[in-house]
Amino acid sequence: MCQKRGKYKKKRRQEIMKRKEKKAKSSAQSTDDSLQQALFFGGEEKLPAFLARHTIAGLGIVVDPCAAVLILIVTVLLCIGIKESTLAQTIVTTVNVSALLFIIIAGGYLGFKTGWIGYEIPSGYFTFGVNGMFAGSAIVFFSYIGFDSVSSTAEEVKNPQSDLPLGIALALSICCILYMLVSVVIVGLVPYYDLDPDTPISSAFASYGVQWAVYIITAGAVTALCSSLLGSLLPQPRVLMAMARDGLLPSFFSDINECTLVPVKSTITTGVFAAVLAFFMDVSQLAGMVSVGTLLAFTTVAVSVLILRYVPPDEVPLPSSLQKSIDSMSSRCSDNIQEINDNNLKDLAGSFGSKGDALLRNPLIEKGVVAQDVQKEQMRRKIAAWTITLLCIGVLILASSASAEFLPSILRFTLCGVGGVLLLCSLIVLACIEQDDARHGFGHTGGFICPFVPFLPAACILVNTYLLIDLGAATWIRVSVWLVIGALVYIFYSRKHSSLLNAVYVPSAYANEIYRSSSASVA
Repeated sequence: MCQKRGKYKKKRRQEIMKRKEKKAKSSAQSTDDSLQQALFFGGEEKLPAFLARHTIAGLGIVVDPCAAVLILIVTVLLCIGIKESTLAQTIVTTVNVSALLFIIIAGGYLGFKTGWIGYEIPSGYFTFGVNGMFAGSAIVFFSYIGFDSVSSTAEEVKNPQSDLPLGIALALSICCILYMLVSVVIVGLVPYYDLDPDTPISSAFASYGVQWAVYIITAGAVTALCSSLLGSLLPQPRVLMAMARDGLLPSFFSDINECTLVPVKSTITTGVFAAVLAFFMDVSQLAGMVSVGTLLAFTTVAVSVLILRYVPPDEVPLPSSLQKSIDSMSSRCSDNIQEINDNNLKDLAGSFGSKGDALLRNPLIEKGVVAQDVQKEQMRRKIAAWTITLLCIGVLILASSASAEFLPSILRFTLCGVGGVLLLCSLIVLACIEQDDARHGFGHTGGFICPFVPFLPAACILVNTYLLIDLGAATWIRVSVWLVIGALVYIFYSRKHSSLLNAVYVPSAYANEIYRSSSASVA
């Protein structure tokens, strides 16, 4: 049995080597090529001329009508309604998951039958090292963009405080497991250098003579693309709608269609803009830009968790339209504060026993105790704020020096040590000091609370920063251009039309009560 398996493995290696020699030069074209090949079963058929990719003569620009048309079709589906979009997403996701399970089961069977030839690499399996692994992870990080975007549909969820976190966590866990298992199977079937860059999964099965599996894999690839487009285009109109409500964008983007209850204008604008980008830009460039945006958003959320837990804002801005509710709350609070101070003074005097009369005759003692508590709280907040700042600086130094292979070894290890010390000391300080009591004002009963603070947010910031640095200078240049455009929009429009332009700042503890009283008066 062992001899038979050995002969089979030897024969497979010979076939792989022959196939490798026949390939002249394998140029990794854009992912759109793989889409077009997948749509017609490995390129055996060609797309119609009006959908095929063309190169504009003289300019060297490659245009892709197929990608633009597909995005416009998904945009129309999103404009019909959220229920219809959800039904379509459910169907394509079911087909996609079924195809992934088929790849894992069938590929695992072939792998155990042939002895996992792909892992028997003479040069070693971890060829590109840690930096190569993280660089690849950074490029494909856009695969996880659909999970956080679910939060933008909070207004359309019945119980968002518990349903959204649970749905995101379960979906993310399931998809991570499926992604990893597919990668393990495919790389084990065929050595990584022998995988077809255009159709890696179908070519891996085709090399074993399982041609019929290509049809199942193709169906999964097409539905996966549709699912990805739905998940990417669904949240952006809602983000534009929320920004328009705050005055950061024109009110055009906040209009809701009465029939479909969907921001149709924002959805159409997003779809047309995305179709234009897909028509003119290479997918690899777009993937890098989307990955940068996703990683920046995740990093910002992780830093915000630390800020809200340790130094949440004392005051929050409210629009001037709530001035009546604010004045009513202020008058009630002033009466309550005086009554509470008198009761606290009596309680404090009673705790002193025989010295209580002296305390009542000298209320400045109680004020001094309160002043000391305020000073301690201010000192705690100041220490926490500086510690969070040093943590971010330490993460930046550590991640930058770890990925800078061009630096001398001594300088590189020194910078890594400095960044590591800053990160470790900051974590120790944050773990020792108390969290702010006002953090409870930013959540709701029964809602999700981030666990393992400050360790989990710090780990998230470290990994995301390392991935961001590995994305390369070209991607950062493109993203910087978009950031400059966004800054110009804010300077010339948003700053002058923001709903918080004449905002009234009130203590955060009373913000929810003011909103409730305002809603009750309107009702």
